[in-house]
Amino acid sequence: MATTFEVAIPQGSHPEPIAAAEAALDLIDAIENQLTVYREHSEVSRINAAAGRDLVPVEPRLFELLERCSVWTRETDGAFDIATGSLVKAWGFYRREGRVPTPRERADAMAATGMKHVILNRGTIKFNVPGLELNLGAVGKGYALDRAAAALRDQWGVRAALLHGGSSSVYAIGCPPGEPDGWTIRLRHPWDDAADLGTIRLADQGYGTSAATFQYFEYNGRKLGHVLDPRTGWPAEVAASAGVRARTAAEADAMSTAAFILGAAGAENLTRLRPALGAVILDDATTHRFNLDPPSSR
Repeated sequence: MATTFEVAIPQGSHPEPIAAAEAALDLIDAIENQLTVYREHSEVSRINAAAGRDLVPVEPRLFELLERCSVWTRETDGAFDIATGSLVKAWGFYRREGRVPTPRERADAMAATGMKHVILNRGTIKFNVPGLELNLGAVGKGYALDRAAAALRDQWGVRAALLHGGSSSVYAIGCPPGEPDGWTIRLRHPWDDAADLGTIRLADQGYGTSAATFQYFEYNGRKLGHVLDPRTGWPAEVAASAGVRARTAAEADAMSTAAFILGAAGAENLTRLRPALGAVILDDATTHRFNLDPPSSR
């Protein structure tokens, strides 16, 4: 998943912390091998190759994730959508070689974009249009963290741990010793390493951040990032960064992507409709917080 994953288990809180953490990281490796679109043998790559022609059976837990993604697409009015592989390739971000597609290329990619063209039925998947491809880059890290956290809890009896993938996807198990309010997470500023957007506390929750800090290119004086708006086929330019707290890391990742595309007004609407969500949106120099406490003093 092109990032570094870490598992932190408080010293003295578990008899086998290293073995437990290594097992969790091994599971994350296995999930990447299932979800990646950069390996032809992965399950998602095999789905992309065959689902345009036939019904393709899907591993049950992956099928459940795809169903959740379909719901999140509807709930965000299409701002979050995993059926965007053709669009990602048209913009060159598949190979990290960003470019502006021609109008015809973008139109062709848009015709093969959207969960509305995906049929999920009794453990199988089918695409209704040719050229459609799934890309779980906006939710895969969070899903892997959720699965790893479940394994730590259920198989190893871990009651306190912090897991993250590249710091942009986080899941907290329980609370660290002596910290009943949860794990303290610093919200990084997208371009100023000396600044931050405050802190939040997580306990049995996930947090996802979406921004175009590193993957972007310049075009006619504009910075065009890798987070694409599936509704328009263009890079999102409304927010500078978006972070969402949710019950799971997968949901936090999905909703942070939607919030980044929708901006502060859209994020406020999401959190109003779904009170379990909390969001931090940076628009230019203004930070908006919804369903979250004020920034902690430092």
